Amino acid sequence: MTLALLTPLRSAARTTVRTIEDRTPADRDRALDGLRALALLAVPLGHWLLGGFTRDADGALHNTSPLTTFGALAPASWVLQMLGIFFLVGGHASVRSLRRATERGEFAGVWLRGRILRLGRPVLGVTAVWAVLLPVLYGLGVPETTLRTGATLVIQPLWFVGVYAAVTALTPYCLRAARQWGAWAAAPLAAVVAVVDFLRYGPLAEVMPGWIGLLNLLPGWLFAYQLGVSWGERRLGGRTAWSLLLGGAALFAALLLFFHYPMSMVGVPGQDRVNSHPPSLLVLALAAAQSGAAVLLRDRLARLLRRPALWAPVTIVNLSAMTVLCWHQTAMLSAAVPASFLGEIPGLTTRPDSLGWILVRLAWLPVFGVALLLIGRTTRRFEAPWTGVTRARRAAAALLAAGFAAFALGLA
Repeated sequence: MTLALLTPLRSAARTTVRTIEDRTPADRDRALDGLRALALLAVPLGHWLLGGFTRDADGALHNTSPLTTFGALAPASWVLQMLGIFFLVGGHASVRSLRRATERGEFAGVWLRGRILRLGRPVLGVTAVWAVLLPVLYGLGVPETTLRTGATLVIQPLWFVGVYAAVTALTPYCLRAARQWGAWAAAPLAAVVAVVDFLRYGPLAEVMPGWIGLLNLLPGWLFAYQLGVSWGERRLGGRTAWSLLLGGAALFAALLLFFHYPMSMVGVPGQDRVNSHPPSLLVLALAAAQSGAAVLLRDRLARLLRRPALWAPVTIVNLSAMTVLCWHQTAMLSAAVPASFLGEIPGLTTRPDSLGWILVRLAWLPVFGVALLLIGRTTRRFEAPWTGVTRARRAAAALLAAGFAAFALGLA
C-alpha cells in the first residue's frame, strides 16, 4: 500500500525536477540562487529552533528562548544568522538586474519601484490577513496576551524588508562607490559601526542617548550589500575574499574574547545587549567572514547545483522567498496556539529549559515545515502582481496592515 502511494509521488517529483531543469536559462547563476536559498531557509530554522513559548496559568503564551538556559547553544546562532549572505547576494543580484534594466532603456527609478513593489506586496498581505485574524481568534477564545505574542513574532522578521528596501534604493550610489574603490567601499560602513559601538558600549556609554544604536541600522546592513555590489562589478576577487574570511573571523573572535560582545547573534530575554537589532560590529565581522567564504565557494556550489535534483528545491525556495520570510512564524503559531488550549505540550508550550525540549522541538520542525507549505500554497499569490485589485481594496489592505502593525508594536 505504501509503495503504491509513493510511486505517483516519485513520478511527480521527477517530472517537476525535469521541468525546472528544462526551464532554467543556460546563463542562470545557480551559485547565487543556492546562497540565497540557504540564507532564506536559515531564517525560519533559526526562529523555530531558538524561539519558544511558555504557557501561564491562564493558558496564554509568552515568548522565550532556549538560549536563556542553554548559553552553550549560542554558536548555533552564528550558523543560522545568515542575513549577511542574503544582503551580499542581494547586492550582486541588484547589479545584474539594474544593468539589464538600463540596457532596456529603463530609468533607475522605474527599476527601483518594481523592486519595492515585489517586497511590499507580501508584507501588506500578511499584515492585512493577520489584522482580520486577530478579532476572529479573540472571538474563539484565544487570550489577548497570546495574540500580542503572536503579532510580535509575525512582525519581527518584517523589519528586514524595510531595511532591504532602503539599501536597494542606494544601489546606484553603491555602484559608483564599487567602481571607484572596489571592495574597500564597504570599509567606511564598518568604521561607522565601530564608532557607534564604541560610543554605546565604551567609557561614554552612560551619557549616550538610548537611540544612538539606531545609527548602525543602515550602515550595518549596507556593509554586506556593498560587498555584493562590488562582487557583481567584479571588484571582489579571490585575494580579497580570503582577506574577508580570515579578517572577519579574527575580528569576530577578538570581539567575543576581549570586548565582551554577547555570544548569541540573536536577542536573548534578559540580556541588556543585543547584536542584531541594530547590528553591532560583531554582525559585520560575521558577515565579512561569510561573504569571503561565499565568494571562494561560488564555483564549487555552481557545479554542485548542476545536478537537477539539487537545483529544483533551490529554485522552489527562491520562487517563494517572501512567502517563507513573511509566513514562517504563522506556521509555528498554527501549531502552538491550538496546543495552548490542551495544556503543557512538550516542545510547544513548555519552557525550553531542558535537553528534552530541544529534542522534541527538533521533532516539531517537520510539522512547522508542512504547515508553512500548506499556508504558502494560498498566500504565495501575494508575491505576484495584484492585477485586478481595485484601489479601494488596496487602500483597505493598507489600513488593515497599519492597524495590525500598531497592535504588534504595542501602540493599540
